[in-house]
Amino acid sequence: MEIFAIAVPNLCNDVEANREALRRLTREAAEQGAALVLFPEAAATMLANEDDPARDLPLGEPIPGGETLRMLAEEARRSHIWIGVGLFERAGEALYDSAVLIDAHGQIALHYRRITPGWHGRRADPHIYREGDALPFAETPWGRALFLICGDLFDEALTRRAAALKPDLLLYPFARNFPPGVEVAAGWAEERPAYAEAAASVGALTLMSNYLGCDEAFGGAMVVSPTGEVLAELPPGRAGLLLFEVA
Repeated sequence: MEIFAIAVPNLCNDVEANREALRRLTREAAEQGAALVLFPEAAATMLANEDDPARDLPLGEPIPGGETLRMLAEEARRSHIWIGVGLFERAGEALYDSAVLIDAHGQIALHYRRITPGWHGRRADPHIYREGDALPFAETPWGRALFLICGDLFDEALTRRAAALKPDLLLYPFARNFPPGVEVAAGWAEERPAYAEAAASVGALTLMSNYLGCDEAFGGAMVVSPTGEVLAELPPGRAGLLLFEVA
């Protein structure tokens, strides 16, 4: 048996405090015996971009070489744990919504750039706010793993591409909130089946993490079977870890 941990950090506008939350949850996951911990989309900053390059570019970090990844690589080596995390990536004067999988030796095993553009506004400068087009994967101790980020999961052409790679593990960091007036429990009860169904279209064991944020992101974590059954979940509104034993 091995344990996967899905982390729901409580995030706000203080990047250093957010990084400390990631560090603390990584150590808690390792202390609970987890071999892998997954964090949400934009886990150091929240999905805080506003389509203003002067404001948004500083949210990004180089991959490799950024401070969040440096810290998480140290934690991976310290605790001998794999870490998946979503981050804004700055590459020169371009910004990407990215995710990285760090192995238990602190090395980058997988680097993915979100392919769908819903993380920014339609009028955002396309020379700065960019998407990837590759769908890479990594061979891990649990089989073939790949990332999809947030709206990627609801792009049928993309999930078909993902399914064709025959992954064993889908890592799905996302960031979700509801408009004012929508009650979280009711809204999530309505949306939850769509997330499970979309995950099933990829055909892999899926780990999902949403952060709990001062931007009204409501948290929540799920483990979904390759056939779409919800195997475990941490409900919205609670920060912490969801632990799942893998045979």
